[in-house]
Amino acid sequence: MRLNLMPGHRRRSFEIDMTNGPILGKLIRFALPLAISGILQLLFNAADIVVVGRFAGSQALAAVGSTGALINLIVTLFMGISVGANVLVSQYYGAGNKKDLSETVHTAILSSLVFGVALIAVGIALARPMLEMMETPADVLDQAVLYMRIYFVGMPVLMLYNFGAAILRAVGDTQRPLYFLILAGVVNVVLNLFFVIVLHMGVAGVAAATSISQAVSAFLVFWCLVKVDGDYKLYPKQMRIYKDKLWKMMKIGLPAGIQGASFSISNVLIQSSINSFGAVAMAGNTAAANIEGFVNMGMDSFSQAALSFTGQNLGAGKPKRVNRIMALCLIMSCGTGLLLGVTATLFGPQLLGIYSSDPQVIAAGLTRMRINCVFQFAGGLMGVMVGVLRGMGASLIPMIITISSVCGFRVVWIFTVFAAAPSLQTLYISYPVTWALAALFDFICFFFVKRNIMKKQALHTPT
Repeated sequence: MRLNLMPGHRRRSFEIDMTNGPILGKLIRFALPLAISGILQLLFNAADIVVVGRFAGSQALAAVGSTGALINLIVTLFMGISVGANVLVSQYYGAGNKKDLSETVHTAILSSLVFGVALIAVGIALARPMLEMMETPADVLDQAVLYMRIYFVGMPVLMLYNFGAAILRAVGDTQRPLYFLILAGVVNVVLNLFFVIVLHMGVAGVAAATSISQAVSAFLVFWCLVKVDGDYKLYPKQMRIYKDKLWKMMKIGLPAGIQGASFSISNVLIQSSINSFGAVAMAGNTAAANIEGFVNMGMDSFSQAALSFTGQNLGAGKPKRVNRIMALCLIMSCGTGLLLGVTATLFGPQLLGIYSSDPQVIAAGLTRMRINCVFQFAGGLMGVMVGVLRGMGASLIPMIITISSVCGFRVVWIFTVFAAAPSLQTLYISYPVTWALAALFDFICFFFVKRNIMKKQALHTPT
Protein backbone atom coordinates (compact mmCIF):
# COMPACT_ATOMS: atom_id res chain seq x y z
CA MET A 1 0.00 0.00 0.00
CA ARG A 2 1.32 3.47 -0.91
CA LEU A 3 1.20 6.33 1.53
CA ASN A 4 0.43 9.88 0.43
CA LEU A 5 2.84 11.39 2.93
CA MET A 6 6.26 10.40 4.14
CA PRO A 7 6.77 9.53 7.80
CA GLY A 8 6.90 12.72 9.80
CA HIS A 9 5.95 14.75 6.76
CA ARG A 10 3.52 17.60 7.14
CA ARG A 11 2.21 19.78 4.38
CA ARG A 12 3.05 23.47 4.61
CA SER A 13 0.62 26.30 3.95
CA PHE A 14 1.97 26.84 0.45
CA GLU A 15 1.65 23.16 -0.53
CA ILE A 16 -1.58 21.54 -1.73
CA ASP A 17 -2.84 18.05 -0.90
CA MET A 18 -3.88 16.98 -4.38
CA THR A 19 -4.63 13.35 -3.49
CA ASN A 20 -7.40 13.70 -0.88
CA GLY A 21 -10.70 15.53 -0.56
CA PRO A 22 -12.59 17.81 -2.99
CA ILE A 23 -10.73 18.78 -6.15
CA LEU A 24 -12.29 21.97 -7.55
CA GLY A 25 -11.25 24.38 -4.82
CA LYS A 26 -7.71 23.03 -4.85
CA LEU A 27 -7.54 23.30 -8.63
CA ILE A 28 -8.49 26.97 -8.44
CA ARG A 29 -6.06 27.57 -5.59
CA PHE A 30 -3.32 25.96 -7.68
CA ALA A 31 -4.24 27.54 -11.03
CA LEU A 32 -4.89 31.15 -10.00
CA PRO A 33 -1.34 31.99 -8.83
CA LEU A 34 -0.03 30.04 -11.80
CA ALA A 35 -2.12 32.08 -14.23
CA ILE A 36 -0.97 35.33 -12.64
CA SER A 37 2.64 34.09 -12.78
CA GLY A 38 2.27 33.28 -16.47
CA ILE A 39 0.75 36.67 -17.14
CA LEU A 40 3.67 38.33 -15.37
CA GLN A 41 6.08 36.39 -17.55
CA LEU A 42 4.21 37.63 -20.60
CA LEU A 43 4.42 41.15 -19.20
CA PHE A 44 8.21 40.83 -19.44
CA ASN A 45 7.82 40.52 -23.19
CA ALA A 46 4.91 42.97 -23.32
CA ALA A 47 7.01 45.59 -21.58
CA ASP A 48 9.69 45.03 -24.21
CA ILE A 49 7.18 45.41 -27.02
CA VAL A 50 5.33 48.43 -25.61
CA VAL A 51 8.49 50.37 -24.76
CA VAL A 52 10.13 49.53 -28.10
CA GLY A 53 6.98 50.31 -30.10
CA ARG A 54 6.42 53.61 -28.33
CA PHE A 55 9.97 54.91 -27.99
CA ALA A 56 12.05 53.13 -30.67
CA GLY A 57 9.67 52.88 -33.63
CA SER A 58 7.80 50.25 -35.63
CA GLN A 59 10.99 48.75 -37.09
CA ALA A 60 12.34 48.02 -33.62
CA LEU A 61 8.93 46.59 -32.68
CA ALA A 62 9.01 44.32 -35.73
CA ALA A 63 12.60 43.29 -34.86
CA VAL A 64 11.66 42.15 -31.35
CA GLY A 65 8.52 40.37 -32.60
CA SER A 66 10.29 38.57 -35.43
CA THR A 67 12.55 36.71 -32.97
CA GLY A 68 9.78 35.15 -30.87
CA ALA A 69 9.07 32.04 -32.93
CA LEU A 70 12.78 31.39 -33.48
CA ILE A 71 13.68 31.78 -29.79
CA ASN A 72 10.87 29.39 -28.88
CA LEU A 73 12.10 26.90 -31.47
CA ILE A 74 15.59 26.76 -29.94
CA VAL A 75 14.59 26.97 -26.26
CA THR A 76 11.50 24.74 -26.17
CA LEU A 77 13.36 21.46 -26.66
CA PHE A 78 15.36 22.04 -23.46
CA MET A 79 12.44 23.60 -21.61
CA GLY A 80 10.39 20.47 -22.24
CA ILE A 81 12.70 18.54 -19.94
CA SER A 82 11.40 20.69 -17.06
CA VAL A 83 8.03 19.03 -17.76
CA GLY A 84 9.74 15.69 -17.09
CA ALA A 85 11.06 17.09 -13.80
CA ASN A 86 7.56 18.22 -12.84
CA VAL A 87 6.03 14.81 -13.55
CA LEU A 88 8.74 12.89 -11.67
CA VAL A 89 8.66 15.18 -8.63
CA SER A 90 4.86 15.06 -8.44
CA GLN A 91 4.78 11.26 -8.69
CA TYR A 92 7.59 10.72 -6.16
CA TYR A 93 6.04 13.29 -3.82
CA GLY A 94 2.62 11.65 -4.08
CA ALA A 95 4.13 8.20 -3.52
CA GLY A 96 6.20 9.36 -0.52
CA ASN A 97 9.51 8.35 -2.12
CA LYS A 98 12.02 10.63 -0.37
CA LYS A 99 15.25 9.32 -1.94
CA ASP A 100 14.07 9.49 -5.55
CA LEU A 101 12.47 12.87 -4.91
CA SER A 102 15.72 14.37 -3.65
CA GLU A 103 17.78 12.89 -6.47
CA THR A 104 15.34 14.27 -9.05
CA VAL A 105 15.51 17.78 -7.56
CA HIS A 106 19.32 17.87 -7.59
CA THR A 107 19.50 16.42 -11.09
CA ALA A 108 16.95 18.92 -12.42
CA ILE A 109 18.68 22.02 -11.03
CA LEU A 110 22.17 21.11 -12.20
CA SER A 111 20.85 20.05 -15.61
CA SER A 112 19.07 23.38 -16.03
CA LEU A 113 22.36 25.27 -15.65
CA VAL A 114 24.17 22.96 -18.08
CA PHE A 115 21.41 23.38 -20.66
CA GLY A 116 21.42 27.14 -20.17
CA VAL A 117 25.15 27.47 -20.84
CA ALA A 118 24.82 25.34 -23.98
CA LEU A 119 22.00 27.54 -25.23
CA ILE A 120 24.18 30.67 -25.02
CA ALA A 121 26.49 29.26 -27.69
CA VAL A 122 23.61 27.94 -29.81
CA GLY A 123 21.63 31.18 -29.75
CA ILE A 124 24.55 33.47 -30.52
CA ALA A 125 25.78 31.29 -33.38
CA LEU A 126 22.42 30.68 -35.04
CA ALA A 127 20.79 34.10 -34.62
CA ARG A 128 21.73 35.69 -37.95
CA PRO A 129 21.58 32.63 -40.27
CA MET A 130 18.23 31.51 -38.87
CA LEU A 131 16.69 35.00 -39.09
CA GLU A 132 17.95 35.29 -42.67
CA MET A 133 16.41 31.90 -43.44
CA MET A 134 13.10 33.28 -42.17
CA GLU A 135 13.41 36.11 -44.71
CA THR A 136 13.48 38.79 -42.02
CA PRO A 137 13.47 42.15 -43.89
CA ALA A 138 16.85 43.86 -44.22
CA ASP A 139 15.68 46.99 -42.39
CA VAL A 140 14.81 44.82 -39.36
CA LEU A 141 17.51 42.12 -39.46
CA ASP A 142 20.40 43.77 -37.58
CA GLN A 143 18.23 44.84 -34.66
CA ALA A 144 16.61 41.40 -34.48
CA VAL A 145 20.03 39.69 -34.37
CA LEU A 146 21.20 42.03 -31.59
CA TYR A 147 18.09 41.45 -29.50
CA MET A 148 18.30 37.67 -29.88
CA ARG A 149 22.00 37.43 -28.97
CA ILE A 150 21.64 39.51 -25.81
CA TYR A 151 18.52 37.55 -24.86
CA PHE A 152 20.38 34.24 -25.10
CA VAL A 153 23.11 35.42 -22.73
CA GLY A 154 20.42 35.11 -20.03
CA MET A 155 19.57 31.48 -20.86
CA PRO A 156 21.15 29.91 -17.73
CA VAL A 157 18.96 31.97 -15.39
CA LEU A 158 15.86 31.42 -17.54
CA MET A 159 16.41 27.66 -17.41
CA LEU A 160 17.13 27.72 -13.68
CA TYR A 161 13.91 29.59 -12.94
CA ASN A 162 11.74 27.31 -15.08
CA PHE A 163 13.17 24.06 -13.68
CA GLY A 164 13.00 25.38 -10.12
CA ALA A 165 9.43 26.61 -10.56
CA ALA A 166 8.48 23.21 -12.05
CA ILE A 167 9.67 21.54 -8.84
CA LEU A 168 7.64 23.92 -6.68
CA ARG A 169 4.52 23.45 -8.84
CA ALA A 170 4.86 19.68 -8.53
CA VAL A 171 4.34 19.89 -4.75
CA GLY A 172 1.47 22.37 -5.16
CA ASP A 173 3.41 25.56 -4.44
CA THR A 174 2.36 28.12 -7.04
CA GLN A 175 2.34 31.05 -4.63
CA ARG A 176 6.03 31.72 -4.07
CA PRO A 177 6.97 31.68 -7.80
CA LEU A 178 4.26 34.32 -8.18
CA TYR A 179 5.84 36.53 -5.54
CA PHE A 180 9.23 36.15 -7.18
CA LEU A 181 7.86 37.12 -10.59
CA ILE A 182 6.14 40.21 -9.20
CA LEU A 183 9.49 41.49 -7.98
CA ALA A 184 11.24 40.51 -11.21
CA GLY A 185 8.48 42.14 -13.26
CA VAL A 186 8.94 45.45 -11.47
CA VAL A 187 12.69 45.25 -12.12
CA ASN A 188 12.04 44.50 -15.80
CA VAL A 189 9.72 47.46 -16.36
CA VAL A 190 11.98 49.92 -14.54
CA LEU A 191 15.06 48.79 -16.44
CA ASN A 192 13.17 48.84 -19.77
CA LEU A 193 12.24 52.47 -19.29
CA PHE A 194 15.72 53.42 -18.08
CA PHE A 195 17.66 51.62 -20.82
CA VAL A 196 15.42 52.72 -23.71
CA ILE A 197 14.24 56.21 -22.75
CA VAL A 198 17.22 57.45 -20.73
CA LEU A 199 20.15 55.55 -22.30
CA HIS A 200 18.57 55.20 -25.80
CA MET A 201 19.71 51.56 -26.08
CA GLY A 202 16.73 50.43 -28.21
CA VAL A 203 16.31 46.67 -28.65
CA ALA A 204 19.57 46.04 -26.77
CA GLY A 205 18.09 47.77 -23.73
CA VAL A 206 14.91 45.69 -23.60
CA ALA A 207 16.86 42.46 -24.10
CA ALA A 208 19.25 43.34 -21.28
CA ALA A 209 16.36 44.33 -18.99
CA THR A 210 14.63 41.00 -19.61
CA SER A 211 17.77 38.97 -18.85
CA ILE A 212 18.49 40.90 -15.64
CA SER A 213 14.92 40.51 -14.39
CA GLN A 214 15.02 36.77 -15.15
CA ALA A 215 18.20 36.54 -13.09
CA VAL A 216 16.32 38.04 -10.13
CA SER A 217 13.50 35.46 -10.32
CA ALA A 218 15.99 32.61 -10.84
CA PHE A 219 17.99 33.57 -7.75
CA LEU A 220 14.84 33.71 -5.64
CA VAL A 221 13.65 30.25 -6.77
CA PHE A 222 17.10 28.80 -6.10
CA TRP A 223 17.19 30.44 -2.64
CA CYS A 224 13.67 29.11 -1.94
CA LEU A 225 14.68 25.51 -2.71
CA VAL A 226 17.81 25.84 -0.57
CA LYS A 227 15.92 27.25 2.41
CA VAL A 228 12.76 25.12 2.29
CA ASP A 229 12.16 22.70 5.16
CA GLY A 230 10.91 19.82 3.06
CA ASP A 231 11.87 16.62 1.33
CA TYR A 232 12.52 18.49 -1.93
CA LYS A 233 15.14 20.72 -0.27
CA LEU A 234 18.16 21.57 -2.45
CA TYR A 235 21.68 21.14 -1.08
CA PRO A 236 24.03 23.03 -3.46
CA LYS A 237 27.10 21.01 -2.48
CA GLN A 238 25.23 17.79 -3.22
CA MET A 239 24.15 18.79 -6.71
CA ARG A 240 24.94 16.11 -9.23
CA ILE A 241 23.27 14.46 -12.18
CA TYR A 242 21.82 11.03 -11.40
CA LYS A 243 21.77 9.24 -14.73
CA ASP A 244 18.61 7.25 -14.07
CA LYS A 245 16.69 10.40 -13.04
CA LEU A 246 17.99 12.40 -16.00
CA TRP A 247 16.96 9.57 -18.31
CA LYS A 248 13.45 9.46 -16.85
CA MET A 249 13.16 13.25 -17.03
CA MET A 250 14.26 13.19 -20.67
CA LYS A 251 12.02 10.22 -21.49
CA ILE A 252 9.02 12.29 -20.39
CA GLY A 253 10.36 15.74 -21.19
CA LEU A 254 12.00 15.29 -24.59
CA PRO A 255 8.72 14.37 -26.31
CA ALA A 256 7.23 17.50 -24.70
CA GLY A 257 10.20 19.52 -25.94
CA ILE A 258 10.03 18.02 -29.43
CA GLN A 259 6.31 18.75 -29.45
CA GLY A 260 6.97 22.38 -28.52
CA ALA A 261 9.79 22.64 -31.04
CA SER A 262 7.49 21.24 -33.73
CA PHE A 263 4.94 23.90 -32.81
CA SER A 264 7.68 26.46 -33.20
CA ILE A 265 8.73 25.10 -36.60
CA SER A 266 5.20 25.53 -37.92
CA ASN A 267 5.07 28.98 -36.31
CA VAL A 268 8.40 29.89 -37.93
CA LEU A 269 6.88 28.97 -41.30
CA ILE A 270 3.81 31.05 -40.51
CA GLN A 271 6.02 33.94 -39.33
CA SER A 272 7.95 33.71 -42.59
CA SER A 273 4.66 33.96 -44.49
CA ILE A 274 3.63 36.96 -42.37
CA ASN A 275 7.02 38.58 -43.07
CA SER A 276 6.14 38.58 -46.76
CA PHE A 277 3.37 41.09 -46.03
CA GLY A 278 5.88 43.66 -44.71
CA ALA A 279 6.80 45.43 -41.46
CA VAL A 280 3.27 46.71 -40.71
CA ALA A 281 1.77 43.20 -40.81
CA MET A 282 4.70 41.93 -38.71
CA ALA A 283 4.16 44.62 -36.07
CA GLY A 284 0.39 44.01 -35.95
CA ASN A 285 0.90 40.27 -35.68
CA THR A 286 3.44 40.77 -32.86
CA ALA A 287 1.04 42.92 -30.82
CA ALA A 288 -1.96 40.61 -31.39
CA ALA A 289 0.03 37.48 -30.56
CA ASN A 290 1.16 39.07 -27.32
CA ILE A 291 -2.44 39.83 -26.32
CA GLU A 292 -3.47 36.28 -27.20
CA GLY A 293 -0.68 35.09 -24.95
CA PHE A 294 -2.51 36.52 -21.94
CA VAL A 295 -5.66 34.60 -22.90
CA ASN A 296 -3.63 31.44 -23.37
CA MET A 297 -1.92 31.82 -19.99
CA GLY A 298 -5.28 31.91 -18.25
CA MET A 299 -6.11 28.55 -19.82
CA ASP A 300 -2.62 27.09 -19.56
CA SER A 301 -2.71 27.29 -15.77
CA PHE A 302 -5.37 24.55 -15.84
CA SER A 303 -3.22 22.49 -18.23
CA GLN A 304 -0.38 22.60 -15.71
CA ALA A 305 -2.82 21.86 -12.91
CA ALA A 306 -4.00 18.80 -14.85
CA LEU A 307 -0.39 17.61 -15.13
CA SER A 308 0.53 18.05 -11.45
CA PHE A 309 -2.76 16.75 -10.03
CA THR A 310 -2.71 13.73 -12.34
CA GLY A 311 0.92 12.96 -11.49
CA GLN A 312 0.43 13.13 -7.73
CA ASN A 313 -2.74 11.01 -7.77
CA LEU A 314 -1.14 8.32 -9.90
CA GLY A 315 1.89 8.37 -7.60
CA ALA A 316 -0.46 7.92 -4.64
CA GLY A 317 -2.19 5.00 -6.36
CA LYS A 318 -5.47 6.85 -7.01
CA PRO A 319 -6.04 6.81 -10.79
CA LYS A 320 -9.84 6.94 -10.37
CA ARG A 321 -9.58 10.64 -9.40
CA VAL A 322 -8.04 11.46 -12.79
CA ASN A 323 -11.39 11.50 -14.64
CA ARG A 324 -12.76 14.25 -12.40
CA ILE A 325 -9.49 16.17 -12.56
CA MET A 326 -9.65 16.08 -16.36
CA ALA A 327 -13.31 17.09 -16.55
CA LEU A 328 -12.92 20.03 -14.17
CA CYS A 329 -9.79 21.27 -15.93
CA LEU A 330 -11.50 21.08 -19.33
CA ILE A 331 -14.50 23.06 -18.10
CA MET A 332 -12.38 25.70 -16.35
CA SER A 333 -9.97 26.07 -19.26
CA CYS A 334 -12.71 26.34 -21.88
CA GLY A 335 -14.69 28.87 -19.82
CA THR A 336 -11.59 30.97 -19.18
CA GLY A 337 -10.67 30.93 -22.87
CA LEU A 338 -14.12 32.01 -24.01
CA LEU A 339 -14.39 34.79 -21.44
CA LEU A 340 -10.94 36.25 -21.99
CA GLY A 341 -10.85 35.66 -25.76
CA VAL A 342 -14.16 37.35 -26.52
CA THR A 343 -13.40 40.22 -24.14
CA ALA A 344 -9.97 40.79 -25.71
CA THR A 345 -11.54 40.86 -29.17
CA LEU A 346 -14.22 43.36 -28.17
CA PHE A 347 -11.58 45.70 -26.78
CA GLY A 348 -9.06 44.85 -29.51
CA PRO A 349 -8.51 48.40 -30.86
CA GLN A 350 -7.86 49.77 -27.39
CA LEU A 351 -5.54 46.92 -26.41
CA LEU A 352 -3.58 47.08 -29.65
CA GLY A 353 -3.33 50.85 -29.21
CA ILE A 354 -1.17 50.20 -26.16
CA TYR A 355 1.45 48.63 -28.40
CA SER A 356 1.32 51.04 -31.33
CA SER A 357 -0.49 54.24 -32.30
CA ASP A 358 -0.20 53.41 -36.02
CA PRO A 359 -3.74 52.76 -37.41
CA GLN A 360 -2.35 50.30 -39.97
CA VAL A 361 -0.62 48.25 -37.27
CA ILE A 362 -3.84 48.18 -35.22
CA ALA A 363 -5.85 47.05 -38.26
CA ALA A 364 -3.35 44.27 -38.98
CA GLY A 365 -3.51 43.12 -35.36
CA LEU A 366 -7.32 43.03 -35.39
CA THR A 367 -7.22 40.70 -38.39
CA ARG A 368 -5.50 38.09 -36.23
CA MET A 369 -7.47 38.70 -33.03
CA ARG A 370 -10.89 38.32 -34.66
CA ILE A 371 -9.96 34.78 -35.63
CA ASN A 372 -7.55 33.49 -33.00
CA CYS A 373 -8.79 35.14 -29.80
CA VAL A 374 -12.41 34.08 -30.25
CA PHE A 375 -11.45 30.44 -30.80
CA GLN A 376 -8.54 30.36 -28.36
CA PHE A 377 -10.57 28.05 -26.09
CA ALA A 378 -9.89 25.18 -28.52
CA GLY A 379 -6.20 25.52 -27.73
CA GLY A 380 -7.07 25.29 -24.05
CA LEU A 381 -8.90 22.00 -24.54
CA MET A 382 -5.85 20.61 -26.32
CA GLY A 383 -3.56 21.87 -23.55
CA VAL A 384 -5.53 20.17 -20.76
CA MET A 385 -5.58 16.83 -22.57
CA VAL A 386 -1.82 17.07 -23.14
CA GLY A 387 -1.32 17.87 -19.44
CA VAL A 388 -3.36 14.86 -18.32
CA LEU A 389 -1.54 12.49 -20.67
CA ARG A 390 1.87 13.76 -19.55
CA GLY A 391 0.86 13.50 -15.91
CA MET A 392 0.05 9.86 -16.61
CA GLY A 393 3.57 9.44 -17.98
CA ALA A 394 2.40 9.15 -21.61
CA SER A 395 4.40 11.98 -23.11
CA LEU A 396 5.08 10.33 -26.46
CA ILE A 397 1.40 10.15 -27.46
CA PRO A 398 0.62 13.89 -27.34
CA MET A 399 3.91 14.56 -29.12
CA ILE A 400 2.91 12.34 -32.05
CA ILE A 401 -0.58 13.82 -32.15
CA THR A 402 0.71 17.38 -32.05
CA ILE A 403 3.36 16.85 -34.71
CA SER A 404 0.89 15.21 -37.07
CA SER A 405 -2.41 17.00 -36.47
CA VAL A 406 -1.11 20.45 -35.52
CA CYS A 407 2.33 21.06 -36.95
CA GLY A 408 2.03 18.82 -40.00
CA PHE A 409 -1.44 20.10 -40.82
CA ARG A 410 -0.27 23.73 -40.58
CA VAL A 411 2.60 23.08 -42.96
CA VAL A 412 0.19 21.44 -45.42
CA TRP A 413 -2.18 24.38 -44.95
CA ILE A 414 0.54 26.89 -45.86
CA PHE A 415 1.45 25.08 -49.06
CA THR A 416 -2.14 24.38 -50.13
CA VAL A 417 -4.89 26.59 -48.71
CA PHE A 418 -2.68 29.63 -48.12
CA ALA A 419 -0.95 29.17 -51.47
CA ALA A 420 -4.37 29.21 -53.18
CA ALA A 421 -5.65 32.20 -51.18
CA PRO A 422 -2.61 34.12 -49.83
CA SER A 423 -4.05 36.38 -47.14
CA LEU A 424 -3.48 36.93 -43.43
CA GLN A 425 -6.97 35.62 -42.67
CA THR A 426 -6.19 32.34 -44.42
CA LEU A 427 -3.02 31.95 -42.38
CA TYR A 428 -4.69 32.63 -39.04
CA ILE A 429 -7.59 30.21 -39.59
CA SER A 430 -5.08 27.35 -39.48
CA TYR A 431 -4.62 27.89 -35.71
CA PRO A 432 -8.11 27.05 -34.34
CA VAL A 433 -8.63 24.25 -36.88
CA THR A 434 -5.49 22.42 -35.74
CA TRP A 435 -6.15 23.03 -32.02
CA ALA A 436 -9.56 21.36 -32.27
CA LEU A 437 -8.18 18.45 -34.29
CA ALA A 438 -5.43 17.71 -31.74
CA ALA A 439 -7.82 17.99 -28.77
CA LEU A 440 -10.09 15.37 -30.32
CA PHE A 441 -7.28 12.86 -30.89
CA ASP A 442 -5.81 13.46 -27.40
CA PHE A 443 -9.22 12.82 -25.85
CA ILE A 444 -9.56 9.50 -27.69
CA CYS A 445 -6.06 8.39 -26.65
CA PHE A 446 -6.72 9.25 -23.00
CA PHE A 447 -9.15 6.35 -22.63
CA PHE A 448 -6.66 3.82 -23.98
CA VAL A 449 -3.89 5.07 -21.68
CA LYS A 450 -6.22 5.12 -18.67
CA ARG A 451 -7.39 1.57 -19.38
CA ASN A 452 -3.79 0.31 -19.49
CA ILE A 453 -2.99 2.00 -16.16
CA MET A 454 -6.04 0.46 -14.51
CA LYS A 455 -5.07 -2.99 -15.82
CA LYS A 456 -1.53 -2.65 -14.43
CA GLN A 457 -2.88 -1.50 -11.07
CA ALA A 458 -5.24 -4.50 -10.95
CA LEU A 459 -2.35 -6.87 -11.63
CA HIS A 460 -0.33 -5.42 -8.72
CA THR A 461 -3.22 -5.30 -6.27
CA PRO A 462 -3.27 -8.25 -3.81
CA THR A 463 -6.42 -10.39 -3.98
